[in-house]
Formats: sequence, C-alpha cells, structure tokens
Amino acid sequence: MAKDYYKTLGVEKSASQDEIKKAFRKLAHQHHPDKGGDEVKFKEASEAYQVLSDEKKRKEYDTYGSAGPGQGGFDPSGFGGFQGGQGFEGVDLNDIFGDFFGGGRGRGAQVRRGRDISIDLELSFSEAVFGVERKVRLTKTAKCDTCNGTGAKEGTKMKTCTECKGEGRIQEAVRSFLGTFMQERECSACSGTGKIPEDKCPTCKGHGVARKDEELTIRVPAGIQHGETLRMTGAGEAIQNGTTGDLYARIHVASHKVFKREGNNLTMNLVVKLSDALLGAEYPVQTLDGEIKVKIPKGVSSGELLRVRDKGVPVDNTGKRRGDLIIKLEVKTPTKLSRKAEKLIEELKGEGV
Repeated sequence: MAKDYYKTLGVEKSASQDEIKKAFRKLAHQHHPDKGGDEVKFKEASEAYQVLSDEKKRKEYDTYGSAGPGQGGFDPSGFGGFQGGQGFEGVDLNDIFGDFFGGGRGRGAQVRRGRDISIDLELSFSEAVFGVERKVRLTKTAKCDTCNGTGAKEGTKMKTCTECKGEGRIQEAVRSFLGTFMQERECSACSGTGKIPEDKCPTCKGHGVARKDEELTIRVPAGIQHGETLRMTGAGEAIQNGTTGDLYARIHVASHKVFKREGNNLTMNLVVKLSDALLGAEYPVQTLDGEIKVKIPKGVSSGELLRVRDKGVPVDNTGKRRGDLIIKLEVKTPTKLSRKAEKLIEELKGEGV
C-alpha cells in the first residue's frame, strides 16, 4: 500500500524543505521513544523525512509513489553508522536531535546560570503609595569570599583539567535505536572552563561558591500595586563559572481602613451632618500626607464627590505628578429629633424645604 509521506508529516505537497524540516522536528520531539513517545509513529515520520528531505528521492516519490524506483521503504541504515550526527545524506541530525541528547555539534556551550530566588514582601498601604527601601536577609549560595569564586586555595594556581585536557568539553558515544553517534557535553570536573585548582579552597572545597547569609536592600518604587513582582538582576544564587540568578519579590499590600486605591487616585468616604450639608461647612480630613481642611459646599447630598488635587498616588518616582483624592460624601440623617429640632423642621416645611 502506497504511503502518503506528506500526510505523515502534516505538510502540503508544495511544502518547502524548511517547512518539511520543521514538521519533522515537531513530530520527532513528540514521538521520540527516549521522551516516552510512540516509536512506530516516530519511525513513520523518520521514513517520510528521509525521502522528502532529499530532492532526488522526493522527485521520484512524487512521480512513482512510495513503491516506485528507489523507494524501497525506510532504510534504517540511513540513521546508523553516520558520523558526528550526519545522516539522511548530509542532513545534520544534531540540529534535530540535539534537544534529546543534551546538545549537538556546532551549538556552542550553554551559559550556566544560578537559581532564581522568590520571596514575598509585605508592605503597608502607605509604603506602597510612596515607595520604601526594605532590607531582607537571605541564606543563599553566593560567590566564595575566600577564593573570589575561583575555587583555588589562596596562593595556588589553576592547572589544566585532566578530564577534558583543557578543552572544557568532552565527546562521548551515545547509543540509541537510531545507531551510535558522538555527543559533546560540558566537562563536569572543571565546569567547562578547562582549568581546575592545584589545591582546593578550604572554604568552598573547590566549588567557588558557598552558602552564606546576605543582607539585601530592596528599593520599592512609589505606586507599586498588590500582586506586582520586583526583579533584582543578579541577586539570586550563584554558580561556579556561570552567571548569578535573579531575585523576585512578590508584593503584598495591606488594606487601609480609610482609603482605597483606584488607579492613581485614592478614594474615601466622609460622613457629614445634615445641617452642614444644608448650610456648608469645613471638615478636617486626615490624608496620607497629613491633615487638610475640606470645604463642604452648601446644599450637597449623599453620593456627591469632592476632588482634592494631588493627594493621590505618585504617577512617577519624582513625586511631582500625583493622582487625586476622591471624597464621597455621606449625609447623615438623624433618627431622633428633639422637640426644638422638630419645631424648626416644621417651620422649614412651610418654606418648601
């Protein structure tokens, strides 16, 4: 039965070589047995790619189908016996299978990086509005102070690594059902540097890093919101002969008993007496900046809003631009009246109030 190699790879008959290669790479990742995939489907995809990746074989396949001249089916020898990852008549399998076996020829050494650290930072409402500097103490892996990260005892030198002969990389044969090919990996003895200490540092035992307590200052910008995350580059954990990870601080802002935040504005409720709502008055209001006087206009009613400029959240770190304070008025209606008050209200009724 003729096989539809285009259908197997999920590409159109007009697909370019790049599209065919991308389709096969996707299926190889999905079905590779070393990744717990379906070996049968992997071999089917490999057979299709072996034919369609070769211009001559593809032309014969398009003319005669999978049973035509030169299309005797999948040739396992197309995988086995190739050197340096070369197979499929010149197609670089390292480029396709490098992710399965830890990298391939020509990819270069991967930069080593220390672990990131995540912490939770609790802030008061005011600290979040105006910004703050907070000191935190962490126990983490950091560069060894004794040897300055070299791993060598003071006064001694570094020597050529005996495992990799100073190359920093080691080549080794990898066997799989596809055959045997050479893989290059980082030398674990020297962490890819090609050098090891003549005598190891007594503090870090030659690792170049050690666990220690460290105090960090976290600068929280003004206007930060609950749920945001601050990143401090290079404040995470160190690793020998690599870059230091980052520190991530998740921000938790406590609620305020008076104020709520709406963008860069602050909102609050203010209860005023009925007489003050009718006649107008001046009320003291405690803001995050201190006490101010707010003028209540005559004849206001519940639900009306008063705006106090520049008493909200800073828009930038300069503090020159700020949001506003929005005050929602709540007119308090008395539930009990004295006889005198009742008489006065009766008089007001006569005036249409």
